[in-house]
Amino acid sequence: MDQFYAFDKHKLIRLAHFYLRDYSPIKLLALEDQLENYIADMRSSIEFSELNGLTELAQKMVEKKKDKVFPLVYLLLTLALLLPVATATVERVFSAMNIVKTDLRNRMGDEWLNDSLLAYVEKDIFDTIDKETIMQRFQNMKSRRGKL
Repeated sequence: MDQFYAFDKHKLIRLAHFYLRDYSPIKLLALEDQLENYIADMRSSIEFSELNGLTELAQKMVEKKKDKVFPLVYLLLTLALLLPVATATVERVFSAMNIVKTDLRNRMGDEWLNDSLLAYVEKDIFDTIDKETIMQRFQNMKSRRGKL
């Protein structure tokens, strides 16, 4: 099945509007023309018909020098490849902040909050530490409450 028949030029141009630093109004018009030629070229190319995913498409474009022929399309492709990584990283940090940051913790210092966030965000590493060791460490700590 030729996956390039599923390309929607208008949706791709709408995606480019999110990257106004990379696409000026003139470049957006040029992108529209490039996309039309690019889609027609890809639909007629056997070499590009068996690709699975954007990563393989980007690699094949560089291999066949199509990134030089369609530079604005290639830029959009690379931006689309970066978007999931950037989004996941930001979402992960904000999710961790929402879990760790409560009203009580809002009153505590930034250093403690940063330490707590680090422990939550890097929980894969902290999961390798033996829970018994952690419990012993806390049991051996002195009480912080003083007598009145």
